[in-house]
Amino acid sequence: MSEKNKKQFGVWMDSHHATIVGKENNEGEKFIILEHVKNDTAGSNSSEKTANNAEKMLLQKFFKEITTHMQNAEEVHVTGTGTAQEQFIHYLAETPQFKNTIAKETTSNKMSDEKLVEFISDKF
Repeated sequence: MSEKNKKQFGVWMDSHHATIVGKENNEGEKFIILEHVKNDTAGSNSSEKTANNAEKMLLQKFFKEITTHMQNAEEVHVTGTGTAQEQFIHYLAETPQFKNTIAKETTSNKMSDEKLVEFISDKF
C-alpha cells in the first residue's frame, strides 16, 4: 500500500486537550483538523484513592474519545507536552483495534491548527 493511501493520523495532546489531524475520508492528499477533544476534569474527592481512580477513568475516556476519530489507523504521530502522549501510545498498544498501528512520538509546545497540520504533514 502506498504512503498516500495509508490511514495516517497526528495528535497533539496534553492531559487536558487533544487535536486530531488526518486526511478527510482518508482519500485526500492534505491533512486537516478532524477534531478537538477536551478531557473532563475530576471534581474534588475526599480520598486520594478515589481521586486517583477518577483521574484514570477520565484519562481512559479521553483516549477512547480520541480514537473514535482515528478509525483503522495504520500510523499515528503523537506530539505534545507532558506524559499524556506516552500514556496514549501505551493505550493504543493495549487496544486490540490499534495493536498493529505504528505509533511515533515527539515533544512539542502548543501550536496553531495550521502549524499542527503542517507539522504532521512533514512527519508523513
